[in-house]
Amino acid sequence: MANCRRRLKFRVTPKSEANRGTHMPADLPIPIATYIAAANQGEAEALAQCFAENAIVRDEGKTIEGLAAIRKWMVETKQKYQHTFEPLAATEKDGKTIVTNRLTGDFPGNPIELEFVFTLDRDKIAFEGEKKRFPLKR
Repeated sequence: MANCRRRLKFRVTPKSEANRGTHMPADLPIPIATYIAAANQGEAEALAQCFAENAIVRDEGKTIEGLAAIRKWMVETKQKYQHTFEPLAATEKDGKTIVTNRLTGDFPGNPIELEFVFTLDRDKIAFEGEKKRFPLKR
């Protein structure tokens, strides 16, 4: 099992021509890098393995608790928005990892930048919090 404090240089290459050249590497803990890769690929099983058994996700004003509910949320969200994440920056504060991502997909305001707030428990994500939205500078 990977240690949550170990780091992985993670690069996501944007698929669309509009985003070409805008990706940046983000130094991310392995569970978070794996989560982003699994979410981008639509791999619900791989994504679920990133979370602790009693993990909590907060998204769009809803609280999703436990692996089965998180797996279901991921599948439904991917089907609805057809989204991908591009990690731009990561910082740690008060035991949380805050990742700024560019989110592209089938939703109003596409693309947007969001902050994802993660709490890790050993080598798993225990909490993924509400996202803070930032307007893109065009």
